[in-house]
Amino acid sequence: MYNGVINVYKQPGFTSFDVVAKLRGILKQKKIGHTGTLDPDAEGVLVVCLGKATKLCDVLTDKDKSYEVVLKLGITTDTEDSSGNVLSKSDVTVSEVQVRKVIASFVGEYDQIPPMYSAIKVNGKKLYELAREGIEIERTPRRVIIHSIDILSVDLPYIKMKVSCGKGTYIRSLCRDIGEQLGCGGIMDKLVRGSVNATETGKVFTAEDALTLSQIEELIRNGTIEEYILSIDSLFPTCKKCQVNIEGQKKLMNGNILKSKDFQGEQPDKVDGSISLIYDKDGTFTATYQYVAKMHCWKVNKMFL
Repeated sequence: MYNGVINVYKQPGFTSFDVVAKLRGILKQKKIGHTGTLDPDAEGVLVVCLGKATKLCDVLTDKDKSYEVVLKLGITTDTEDSSGNVLSKSDVTVSEVQVRKVIASFVGEYDQIPPMYSAIKVNGKKLYELAREGIEIERTPRRVIIHSIDILSVDLPYIKMKVSCGKGTYIRSLCRDIGEQLGCGGIMDKLVRGSVNATETGKVFTAEDALTLSQIEELIRNGTIEEYILSIDSLFPTCKKCQVNIEGQKKLMNGNILKSKDFQGEQPDKVDGSISLIYDKDGTFTATYQYVAKMHCWKVNKMFL
C-alpha cells in the first residue's frame, strides 16, 4: 500500500470523486482521499492523500489557493458557470475602466453567498441535490478573503484573471458577484487551479508539478511512482524532527503524552501550540505532537501508525 500525498492534475470532465475512483484502480488500493473539491469542468491541482496520509485530508483541505479564471459577462446560469442552464442574457456595455474598478473592489474580505450547485449540506442534504430537484433555498453568506486579483486580459465580454484566495471561496460565485456589480451578469467560463498552499504544513502544490492520471499509470508501469509520492513527514518542512528513546517508545506507540526525558538527542520545540515530527526509537516517522506549555509536555496531534 502507498502512504503519502500525490499531486494530481485533474482534467476537465472528471469529478474529484472520479479521480479518486480511478486512482483506486490504478494504484490497487482503497484508502485514498482528495482534498478540496474541483468542479467537473475545472482543471488543475487536486491534492490526493494515500493510505496513512488520509489522516491529513482535513489539514490540507480548504487552504489558500490560486486560480486562473475566465469570466464571461452578459449571461447568468443556474450553476454560475458555462455548464448550466441559461437564466438571462444582457448586452455588455460596460467599459474596461469600469470592469477593472469593480474587480479591484472585491480584493479583501467580503460576504459571499455560496452557489446552489455546491456540496454544502443543509439539514443533511447537499445543496446540489436540492438544486437538481429544482429546489432553491436561501443560503447564509460566508465571509471569504480574496488576497489578490490580477487581470491578465480584457476582451469583453471575456476577462481572464488570476485570483489568489482563502479557504471556502467559490470562484463561480465571485464571477457571479462581479457580473451583478457591473449590472450585466457574469459566469465562470473556465477555471484552472494553479496552486494549493497547505499553510499549516508549509507545503505548496503547483500545477507545474502535478501528474495526470495517464502519467500516473505510466509511472506505475515503469515502477517509479514512489518517486512522486511525497512522504507524510516531508509535508512539514518547517517542523522540528525528534526521536524518542526506549523509555518514550511505549508512550509514543500508545499516543500518550511525551516529556523531555522521553527523547534521545534534541527535544521538540517548547513554543505553546508548536507542532513537531516524532520518530520512534528506530527512526521511523510515527506522529505529529503539539507542545502544551501549561502542562510542560507534548500531546499527540496526529498518529500515523
